[in-house]
Amino acid sequence: MRTLSQLTWFFRLHWKRYVWGIFFLFLVDIFMLIPPRLIGQTVDEMRLGTLTASKLSITLLLLVALGLALYGARILWRYLLFGGALMLERTLRERFFQHLTRMAPTFFQRRRSGDLMAIATNDIPAVEMTASHGVLTFVDSLFMTVVTLSTMFALIDWKLTVAALLPMPLMAWATAHYGKLLHDRYFLAQEAFGEMNDHVQQSISGVRVLRSFVQEERDVEAFRQVSEKTLQRNVSVARIDALFDPTINVIIGFSFLIGLGYGAILVFNSQITLGDLVSFHLYLGLLIWPMFAFGWLMNILQRGSASLLRLQETLADQPDVQDAPGATSTVAEGTIEATGLTFTYPGAQSPALRDLSVVVRPGETLGIVGRTGSGKSTLCRVLLHQYPLGEKMLYFSGIPVEQMTVSALREKIAYVPQEHMLFSRTIRENVSFGNPQAGEDRIRWALEQAELTGDVAHFPLGLETLVGERGIMLSGGQKQRISIARALLADKEILIMDDSLSAVDARTEEKILQHLRQERTGKTTIITAHRLSAVQHAQQIIVLDEGRIVERGTHEELMALDGWYAEQYRRQQMEALVSG
Repeated sequence: MRTLSQLTWFFRLHWKRYVWGIFFLFLVDIFMLIPPRLIGQTVDEMRLGTLTASKLSITLLLLVALGLALYGARILWRYLLFGGALMLERTLRERFFQHLTRMAPTFFQRRRSGDLMAIATNDIPAVEMTASHGVLTFVDSLFMTVVTLSTMFALIDWKLTVAALLPMPLMAWATAHYGKLLHDRYFLAQEAFGEMNDHVQQSISGVRVLRSFVQEERDVEAFRQVSEKTLQRNVSVARIDALFDPTINVIIGFSFLIGLGYGAILVFNSQITLGDLVSFHLYLGLLIWPMFAFGWLMNILQRGSASLLRLQETLADQPDVQDAPGATSTVAEGTIEATGLTFTYPGAQSPALRDLSVVVRPGETLGIVGRTGSGKSTLCRVLLHQYPLGEKMLYFSGIPVEQMTVSALREKIAYVPQEHMLFSRTIRENVSFGNPQAGEDRIRWALEQAELTGDVAHFPLGLETLVGERGIMLSGGQKQRISIARALLADKEILIMDDSLSAVDARTEEKILQHLRQERTGKTTIITAHRLSAVQHAQQIIVLDEGRIVERGTHEELMALDGWYAEQYRRQQMEALVSG
């Protein structure tokens, strides 16, 4: 019952729907009590020879009227209760999705994609079933049992009723015992399902790598093991699930046996009539559903409890970066300043950025270069405030980043990540993602700025070409340029490009950089790169090494310094000459 109590927030929101649904459910239960009594009376009248055609006609008309009333009432309670449960499912899905969109990268490092998919596809429907069939079985079985037993006690014989109920305590123990086993096993089965989902997601995403290393058979075998584990855990759930109905059948069978045997003795002793015995067994038949419902209720509640626990554990995770009380949502265009910026990834032993200080004025281009692993991408993520920072280390327009709302900051920034994420949609939809209201002319403009117009012209469907999962139909350079076009179309005050030109040739790179210089005049641009030609036009270039700034200046100043930058630039120029 704890699962239903944890959903009281939803029941309060839609209490009218549930009150009316339960009212019509009660109405059905009350109407169900009338036919057995009518039939019992008819049997007695037949036995005594007092049954007339008019009485039989009236009884039949009453049964038909009751059937129609039951038909209408059942439609209404199903619409109200099950419709309400579907609203709960929609609400939970919306909350879950909104929660995922607010979480920081560390959350997705801790949580496997397969587990999150399992929560969305399996656990939330299990909670929905608790709010529909769970409420139905709990309310209906309880009310039906009480009113039916009360009728049997009052109208038939209390001794016969008590005798027929003697096996019931055994069923209560069995359902409680099976319920505990089911909860534990279902939780493990859902974990295994999430693991299997995660394996499939990784295999599909990495299918090219699997094929290039000829690891298809090995991956199939690994999947077989994961699916076998999932199968065995679900079979263990099914074993317990399979015990519910037979156990209840046996107990109900004993109740009928006692009722028939003891009831026959009471009829022979004239303590009850034959019609009473017929009515009693019809009433006992009405108790079959509540008895089954009690077992089914335990099944539903335990599944719902395990699923709700998994959902609540996920929703309980809070974003690493949250808006501080009183944080400003208005940020004017201005200087970006890092002062003594030191940052350590959660769980890491050593800082990724160390005592880093840099000032980027409005309209400037900042180039960030350095060896692999020197902290270039980390600095980009820190500028996006994806991770919590120490106080007064990073400022935008003179405001510490911790005093700004996350949405206000990110509204100012267009970001082209190192790992380009394209959606399994058309080229048009991927480019316009940053500005859905953009017209055809602006989309074409963005494609021209990213030097992608010629590529799109060669696709049979042009802008309507589907790019496939994560852009699998495109080359690395095409994916990079679509990401650049998407960022340019967004037209933000700050553009961060994290090594976004690595997959394009030098000539295309130069054209894109030329477009950037022309179109982003007066706007701030931050570019990280391994190829130094991508940043040599920048007003300021910093060289990182182990998270520290080891060199700083313009291209000419760094060449005159004759340090790592100059050495790397000359090497790349030599390689370009040789390859050319």
